Amino acid sequence: MTAQTTSSENLVLRQSVLGARRFSNYWWATVVSIGAAGFFLASISSYTKVNLLPFSDPTTLVFVPQGLVMGFYGLAGLLLASYLWLTVAWDLGGGYNEFNKETGEVKIFRWGFPGKNRRVEVDLKTADVQAVKVTLREGVNPRRSLYLRVKGMRDIPLTRVGQPMTLAELENEAAGLARFLSVPLEGL
Repeated sequence: MTAQTTSSENLVLRQSVLGARRFSNYWWATVVSIGAAGFFLASISSYTKVNLLPFSDPTTLVFVPQGLVMGFYGLAGLLLASYLWLTVAWDLGGGYNEFNKETGEVKIFRWGFPGKNRRVEVDLKTADVQAVKVTLREGVNPRRSLYLRVKGMRDIPLTRVGQPMTLAELENEAAGLARFLSVPLEGL
């Protein structure tokens, strides 16, 4: 979660959730795009014998099999780059968590893939919230997540996917949310 906003004399808590529009996704989409374009242009250069790359001369490559394989890798890379750029453009996973004491409602909103389920929304009553749950798993692939425990439902994740939060951030977020909702904190 990136930002917290409270308003109306601390009756509404709104937390922004960072989705696919983070630096690492822009970085990898750019790197994959440049690499894939290089492979694809090398393949075309080896076929047409016209140099399309300023930093090397792929016209000396034999089209079958080298140019053909480079074309395959370039096409696969361009498809992967397209997918990465589309996830950034659609901001998959981005959204917000809104907790409103005034109306007694909780709204969890995320952007999904285009289609009839593009908008992922969960609307709850604050009275149904049982606890704020923290899960910690250390090791090679650490996981630090914040969940909302709700009556009659499975735990609802509140944190972003990808980069784990620091332990201090997670503790502060969890304690602040539990205090705001007046529910117990589990897992710490």
